[in-house]
Amino acid sequence: MGLLGAPKSRPWWWYLGPGFLVSVGYMDPGNWATSLEAGSRYGYSLLFMVTLASALAILFQALAARLGVATGKDLAEHLRERYPGTWGRLLFATAFLAMVATDLAEFMGMAVALNLLFGVNLVVASWLTLLDVFLLLYLDRFGVRAVEAAITLLVGVIGMAYAVEVVLARPEPRALLAHLFLPDPSLLQPGPLYVALGILGATVMPHNLFLHSAQVKSRMGEERRRVYRYLLLDTVLALGGAWLVNAAILVVAAAVFHTRGLAITDLGQAYHTLAPLLGPLAAWAFGVGLLASGLSSTTTGTLAAQVVVEGFLRARANPARTRLITRLLAVLPATLALNLHASPMELIVLSQVILSLQLPFTLFPLLALVNDSRVMGALRIRPWVRLLAWGGALLVLALNLILLVRALV
Repeated sequence: MGLLGAPKSRPWWWYLGPGFLVSVGYMDPGNWATSLEAGSRYGYSLLFMVTLASALAILFQALAARLGVATGKDLAEHLRERYPGTWGRLLFATAFLAMVATDLAEFMGMAVALNLLFGVNLVVASWLTLLDVFLLLYLDRFGVRAVEAAITLLVGVIGMAYAVEVVLARPEPRALLAHLFLPDPSLLQPGPLYVALGILGATVMPHNLFLHSAQVKSRMGEERRRVYRYLLLDTVLALGGAWLVNAAILVVAAAVFHTRGLAITDLGQAYHTLAPLLGPLAAWAFGVGLLASGLSSTTTGTLAAQVVVEGFLRARANPARTRLITRLLAVLPATLALNLHASPMELIVLSQVILSLQLPFTLFPLLALVNDSRVMGALRIRPWVRLLAWGGALLVLALNLILLVRALV
């Protein structure tokens, strides 16, 4: 307690955590695959798109955190109250479908990593990913900060893995810096443009918006502007780290594969190609980083599913039941598809198509909420933020629609 019994202000680092929890969604296996293809096909020329995608991610995640801080309610709770009846049930159905689709992409990356590192059959590896659900339930016993700490540790593993890769790859510093903040003219060509759309279009995922708006509630208790200021710092630091990791993936692909004329379109192909080019340490670091990416991102996916179920149904859901149902709904069709000789990348693409269809049902209501003074009070977004947010949302939606059309034709 402070002077005269007033609560003592907490230090800035006390607020760190929620941003790092959601940041793994921007370092998931789908992002890995996209950055690998971009770097191996077009060198450093698409590096600017990673920067732009990361900036949009920071913007939308900050708005989700702002909603949670201003109202003490998460996005799912707001959607239930704002859209009752049939429309609300439709929003719940699409949101839960998005959670399952997200889990499909995330656990498939983990399964691929187990296959690459230990030779585990992909179908068996898919079922082994169920174990991370029980790990999450165990961590829950120690509170939300234990989960955040575990995820932050895995984020550190991903970062260290790609730090090793960058050192071994020895990229060209001038080419790297020249493309990191400036767009390349080749972006207008059909081939690079499509891959660039992949980087941008898959950036904003519904589960991260639901999860972030809920997770910030664990940091309440002081003046809300001050809370949001520190949570914004948390978001910038965490997603800034995700930006560096995704940039590193593209840089390594450009330095190692593009310079040798090798186009990488599959995670397994990258793993098996790294060993003869850079040595076994590079392949091992890639596999470990991918495993950490899959484990951490699939954990946050199941957490987001619980937020959606509890928020829309206005009831405390059984964590074990919700997370197991979510995972089983993803694992069962995935293992069937693998038995029919579908590739992991095909399943990841399918999940992105589903997320593209669901995105407007999450992103646009979020923007409407943060612009409503009756909801946000003094934390309503300013006009310039509103313009930036709607412009970014329309851009992401357009890119997702283009990707969807290209995937279906």
